Amino acid sequence: MSEADRTQEFLELLTHHDRALGVYVYSLVQDPHDADDILQQTKMILWRCFDQFETGTHFLAWARKTAFHQVLTYRRQKKREATPLSDDILELLHDEVAKLSDGEDRRRDALRSCVAKLPAAHRQLVTLRYYEEMEIDGVAERIRSTAGAVYRALSRIRMNLLNCVEKELKLEGAGA
Repeated sequence: MSEADRTQEFLELLTHHDRALGVYVYSLVQDPHDADDILQQTKMILWRCFDQFETGTHFLAWARKTAFHQVLTYRRQKKREATPLSDDILELLHDEVAKLSDGEDRRRDALRSCVAKLPAAHRQLVTLRYYEEMEIDGVAERIRSTAGAVYRALSRIRMNLLNCVEKELKLEGAGA
């Protein structure tokens, strides 16, 4: 893989997981300015060490572990100040946040899969309402229908998506 391809891969992965990584760091550090610094330092380390990342593995898990070590380093440097959580508690918090985040990733993937299975007309409704963030009246006008019909259709679609996501997650759990 060329250097440009590797750079592109890094930027795509970082962009895709940037919000989750930020939420993770901010959940472990009280001061938002310090969290910003830790997040920036983490991203620099991720880039410097990206040659050690194995393509196809879980980027966010790797990034969170790197961030966790940066948080520990930050805490050691701040040791003379009062810190509300011990390192052991912080480690437990790291594990729990990682579990929650992984669950959200699986749920998001299942939702994408379920949306892809929808009939084209239903996918259009979901896209207009939730991805393009159109108001119900705007959706109704676009598809030449009534607002009431759009509400009812979206309600049925949401129930179908919920059932599909739960089924996908159960199947994934059974296969794990």
